[in-house]
Amino acid sequence: MRRRDVIRLVGGAAGVWPLAARAQQATPVVGFLHGGAPAPNSAVVAAFRKGLSEAGFVEGQNVTVEYRWADGHEDRLPAMAADLIQRRVAVVATPLSTQAAFAAKAATATVPIVFGSGADPVALGLVASFSRPGKNITGISIMSAQLGAKRLGVLRELLPAAAHFAVLGNAHNALTEATLKDLKASTLKARVDVLYAGTDGEIDAAFSTLAQNHAEALLIAPDEFFTSRVAQLAALSLRYAVPSAYAVREFAAAGGLMSYGPDIGNAYREVGIYVGRILKGEKPGDLPVSQPTKFELVLNLKTAKALGLAIPPTLLALADEVIE
Repeated sequence: MRRRDVIRLVGGAAGVWPLAARAQQATPVVGFLHGGAPAPNSAVVAAFRKGLSEAGFVEGQNVTVEYRWADGHEDRLPAMAADLIQRRVAVVATPLSTQAAFAAKAATATVPIVFGSGADPVALGLVASFSRPGKNITGISIMSAQLGAKRLGVLRELLPAAAHFAVLGNAHNALTEATLKDLKASTLKARVDVLYAGTDGEIDAAFSTLAQNHAEALLIAPDEFFTSRVAQLAALSLRYAVPSAYAVREFAAAGGLMSYGPDIGNAYREVGIYVGRILKGEKPGDLPVSQPTKFELVLNLKTAKALGLAIPPTLLALADEVIE
C-alpha cells in the first residue's frame, strides 16, 4: 500500500471515530429519582415515558433513563441523587416525589431538575416563584396537600354526625405539614388526631391507635410511601371499619372509600414533556411551574356498602367516577 493511501486511510478513520463517539454521546441520559417503589408506579412511569415521547424522545432509541427508587427509604435519596449527578445525566426528573426533589436540588446547582410535588413549591422553598422558578429547576405542582380540607369536607358529607377524625402522615415528608396547615385553616370544626407512619409496621400501629381512640374517619396525607402501600391502607381501613380518604385514584380502586385529587398520570406525563423540552434546549428557569386545572372525586360504592354508609345523591352527582 502506498504511503499516501495509508495516510488517507488513517485520516479517514480519525474522522470517523470521533463522529461515532459523538453519536454515542449524543444520546442524552435522564436521571429518574423517586422515593417509592417501581411496581406500584408502573402505570405512572408509562405516563412519564408518554410525555417524553410527545416531546420527541423515546426511551431506548434516542434517550436513556437511569432509574433510582428509594423503596420508601427516603434517607437513601441524597446518595442516589449524588450518584446520578456523577453519571453526568442531562436532566434529573423527580415526578411527584417531593423529598427526591429536595435531594436533587441539594446535589446540583447546574444540572436541570424537573420535579413533581404535591405541595406549594414556593412555600417549600423549591422554587423562587411559579412564573420564574429559578436557575436550574422547574416542574409540576399538583397542590394535593392544599386539598386536605376539601377531602375532610367530603368525609363530613358522608358522615354528617362525625366529630372525631384522624390524619395519617409521614413525619419526614413536607406534604404532611402542608396538609395539617390546610386543615388548621379550615372552617370545619372537629377533633383531628394526627398519627405518623413511615414503615409497614408503623402503618399497622397507627390503625390500631385510631381504633383505640375511636376515630370516626381517616384522612391520609399525600406521600409516595403511602401511594406505594394503597392496597395495605385500603385493607386496613376495611378491617377497622374506618371510612378513609386519600389523594390518588389508586386508593379507591384498591378498595378505599374515596379519593380526591388531580390526575396523577397526567402529572407524570407533564414532567416527561418538560424533560423533553429541556433536552431540546429550553432552560428550566424559563419554564413556569405547571398546575392542574381539574380535580377528580372517585367513590367506591362497594366499600361504602361494606362500611354501612349511604352516599348522598348530591355527592354521587359530583363524582367523576363511581366504582361499583
